[in-house]
Amino acid sequence: MTTVIPSFAHTGLAPALLTALTAQGITEPFPIQSATLPDSLAGRDVLGRGRTGSGKTLAFGLPLLSRTAGRKARPGRPLALVLVPTRELAQQVTTALSPYARAVGLRCATVVGGLSLQRQADALRAGAEVVVATPGRLHDLINRGDARLDQVEITVLDEADQMADMGFLPQVTKLLEQVAPQGQRMLFSATLDGGVDRLVRRFLSSPVTHSVDPGTATVTAMTHHVLHVDAVDKPDALTRIAARDGRTILFMGTKHRADRLARQLLSKGVRAAALHGGKSQPQRTRILEQFRNGQVTALVATDVAARGIHVDGLDMVVNVDPPTEAKDYLHRGGRTARAGESGSVVTLVLPEQRRDVSRLMATAGIRPESVQVRPGDGALARVTGAREPSGVPVTIAAPPAPAGRGRTAGGSGGSVADGAARPAHRASGRSRRPRRPRTV
Repeated sequence: MTTVIPSFAHTGLAPALLTALTAQGITEPFPIQSATLPDSLAGRDVLGRGRTGSGKTLAFGLPLLSRTAGRKARPGRPLALVLVPTRELAQQVTTALSPYARAVGLRCATVVGGLSLQRQADALRAGAEVVVATPGRLHDLINRGDARLDQVEITVLDEADQMADMGFLPQVTKLLEQVAPQGQRMLFSATLDGGVDRLVRRFLSSPVTHSVDPGTATVTAMTHHVLHVDAVDKPDALTRIAARDGRTILFMGTKHRADRLARQLLSKGVRAAALHGGKSQPQRTRILEQFRNGQVTALVATDVAARGIHVDGLDMVVNVDPPTEAKDYLHRGGRTARAGESGSVVTLVLPEQRRDVSRLMATAGIRPESVQVRPGDGALARVTGAREPSGVPVTIAAPPAPAGRGRTAGGSGGSVADGAARPAHRASGRSRRPRRPRTV
């Protein structure tokens, strides 16, 4: 049985990291950190299971940095690697770890699609010790001869189940075959389906397993609501929800529906923007920043935003189009109630969707509050804070257009992250046919 630590001071972390944690206002570990740190700091392979927003980034990031501290990488030969499924998650992980990396003199590089390949190659050649990457772009850089993984002694797979869902397991397997064979491996995932279990058996050696917050969605800080609404009433009800005080993410099934809803909301006076895979990376980054700073209050998103996005004070997620699988519901909802905050997940359900949504909730282990609503009634306002929009059309400054068809736009995401960073917070049924890998 492994030890569970009561505070970071009992971990054996590098003193500079303890100082950095204090400077960031982080005084005590979250359960996933408390459970895994003794094993990960000892160099053991770790399999961590915990709900999204439970603090997994520092759970693997702190031991990775502590065990790499004091070493310097050769050009293009990183010492530690974090693989993630999406660009947004890669940038979030880099942002979260950068203050601690600086504290122990390590350099981080973010390697993702959609940004300048050459800048990322230059960052690796500058000698980044830690690389946070999506599998496709890292493969590109290796094939160009800009990176080698034979010096990587600590490898982390974050959100491994999502990488499986996106078809990345063949690429991930090839990457894991290239890292130092006797190195440490840490895998964090909400579930072990979709081939993740095969990765564990092949690449983790006698892993210590920690499962924290096993009731993934039944978190006391998160409430779940099903709002039954007739088709004729849904557009008006949705507009009123989007006009509520505070920031809200509204999930749609397709990028075209997301774009259309964003335009409709803007015409009604709601500060809305669409976020989906059809946007270039600079556009996606700009939209997220507008959402964080309040220029945009209603983010209309596809599932590209269900992973890797952390926005302080986001207290409501709305499933405009209900997801088809329980894990997608959980990851959408995981954008709220993060790191001890509270939040609500609201799902709009048409009469013909009731049976499917009821089955999905049962699979996810959720018992939502259900209520029939109409625009302007008290129940809608009570659950969501819905209100009448101003009706005065608004315009949001457009993010920069892509650099050109078939080309990637340049950006700062490929640079070595040794400058200022956003503070990290208290570390917070049906079978599918295999999907072709998506470029991220």
